[in-house]
Amino acid sequence: MSAVLSRAHAHAHVHVPVLQLAVVGAGPVGLALALSAARRLPSAQVCVYDRLSVDHDVSGDPRTLALSQGSVLELQRLGVWADMAERAEPILAVHVSQQQPGLLDLLGKAPAPELLMRAEDEGVPQLGAVIPYGALAAPMRAAWLAACAREPGRLSVRWGSAVSGVRTVPGGVEIDVGAASGAGGALVESHHLAVIAEGGVFAEQARKAVARDYGQTAWVGTIGLEGGEAGVAHERFTPEGPVALLPLPGTTLADDGRTVRRRAALVWCVDRADDAVAELSEVQRLAVLTHLLPERVGRLVSISPLKGFALGLNAERTLVQGRTVRIGNAAQTLHPVAGQGLNLGLRDAHELVTRLARDGDVDQALRRVEWQRAPDRWAMIAATDFLARSFTWPWPGLSTLRGAGLAVLGQVGPLKSLLARRMMFGGR
Repeated sequence: MSAVLSRAHAHAHVHVPVLQLAVVGAGPVGLALALSAARRLPSAQVCVYDRLSVDHDVSGDPRTLALSQGSVLELQRLGVWADMAERAEPILAVHVSQQQPGLLDLLGKAPAPELLMRAEDEGVPQLGAVIPYGALAAPMRAAWLAACAREPGRLSVRWGSAVSGVRTVPGGVEIDVGAASGAGGALVESHHLAVIAEGGVFAEQARKAVARDYGQTAWVGTIGLEGGEAGVAHERFTPEGPVALLPLPGTTLADDGRTVRRRAALVWCVDRADDAVAELSEVQRLAVLTHLLPERVGRLVSISPLKGFALGLNAERTLVQGRTVRIGNAAQTLHPVAGQGLNLGLRDAHELVTRLARDGDVDQALRRVEWQRAPDRWAMIAATDFLARSFTWPWPGLSTLRGAGLAVLGQVGPLKSLLARRMMFGGR
């Protein structure tokens, strides 16, 4: 009996090490994971590393991000949405259409193919929201700094610290940390788990296991509109590539004092080898876009200077390598045709923290994350890759098939609802 009690007493005092988690990258995905881990892993030590300095102001970054409704709900759970909601514009509907006529349209046998998904039809207040990068990132930075101030012994952030290497070692990882300026020697620091959330854009990334250059350029900027329906995101398939308009906050009255003038973010994808957009004047760009886009968007009245980005697919085959996990753009950089890159990364972060909170064993949690995230990841990767590449295929009748697919989705309610739910919440 005494031997049994002795063994039980020893078992009761087995030391379970406190999880030490390193998050590399203080962008929206990395900070979402850190904030979630701080709340749901109350004993874990979480350290965020970022190459930017603490005084680097991200609030004015004008890049536009499309958030799904699932992402909005996640930001609400993290307690940061209230600080950014005023600068976000709800997406009340999504309109998808095709600019070029297919064979049936030329014969006058079918209406122009289109698909319209409305939030009210799905019983939700919005399908998502559009927000400037700075309006999203700055409140998340502030929330993490506040969390670190409340629990300085458990939560921390290392600004101006570039992570140059991560290695799996028995029981954890070692990371090489140096000053972003390159001054001084690198430090080697140990953690049980490292999450890489530092992605960047396609043109600047080292190529991963699954990589494809689409030979396309995305021209991004802002459009001024008069008329049209507020809160509608438009996706237009054209022979050269997709054109998207995302509603932005802020409305004014035109000179007549009656017509509402709105703003929209523009993503205009064209063939890089036959790119005429770069040489067009603002007036010419407006004229071309007016021809490409459907009348229901309203009248295009102004356009900002545009900036071009090379487009491609760059994805890891697996999220997990030893005790290192890649999420967001560090795991997969996608074509913007569906606007799902950030949303996929936020789902990666949510699932990783969920598994760590439920499973006492880190390696078991990582195995479950790997197979549970695979269907959602690869379905989205395959869908965006297919849409992006289909514009480069010279097959006759392809536009007709794409138009027929749009028409079917637009007419069959359950299919349209299934697609809307998938875009809002991913594969669950």
